[in-house]
Amino acid sequence: MTAPQVVVHRDKELMAQAAAARLLTKIVDAQAARGSASVVLTGGRNGNGLLTALASSPARDAVDWTRLDLWWGDERFLPEGHPDRNVTQARDALLDAVPLDPARVHAMPPADGRHGGDVDAAAEAYAAELGRAARPENHGAVPSFDVLLLGVGPDTHVASLFPELPAVRETERTVVGVRGAPKPPPTRITLTLPAIRAAREVWLLAAGEDKAKAVTIALSGAGELQAPAAGAYGRSRTLWLLDRAAAAGLPRELYPPASP
Repeated sequence: MTAPQVVVHRDKELMAQAAAARLLTKIVDAQAARGSASVVLTGGRNGNGLLTALASSPARDAVDWTRLDLWWGDERFLPEGHPDRNVTQARDALLDAVPLDPARVHAMPPADGRHGGDVDAAAEAYAAELGRAARPENHGAVPSFDVLLLGVGPDTHVASLFPELPAVRETERTVVGVRGAPKPPPTRITLTLPAIRAAREVWLLAAGEDKAKAVTIALSGAGELQAPAAGAYGRSRTLWLLDRAAAAGLPRELYPPASP
């Protein structure tokens, strides 16, 4: 388990811009080192804010978008093209504006796909796709993602891992279906904590006063069953990217005073 690093920015706009610049650098470095890069995207206002900042960044063309694999940490189990699906929002924010290889954009199955309304079968299919992409050097059932992005919910959920629900207790499977989620829609697909922890780096994003309590709980030694965000960490780095409002409840010794 890697100890979390905390970076606090003045506001959510600056946080999104700084996170976008950080992610561009990470992708370029990974492509230089290994020929390609792998990123897991997150939805929600902070995930989409980061993608919007990426789209407007003058440095975005430094990335070879054809050598980037994109995955998702979770998805709302809704029909293809539904405006509430994370992949739909990601396409609107960034993906349709850059020259990605369609074969390397790994969207989670929709509710009107070949698995129909069977969310468990859809989750198993995504787990199988991750397994096919894993290499022997990954030592696991998923690729070693370069960066895995997660938004933090006001209840400390990440991806679609909600406090006390069965998905957050999963220790074997890499992807599971979720029923009865407290946040609509109730049916979802999500990576599990074992899959999240396979990433080289995990970045958790939180901005706004409504996230302050969740951030404080997750960074104060809470258990992952009660606070799933506390159980999300990377193999080499765990980075919390916050704005001042979300960091309001943290002791200042957790982050440098000079954080912009």
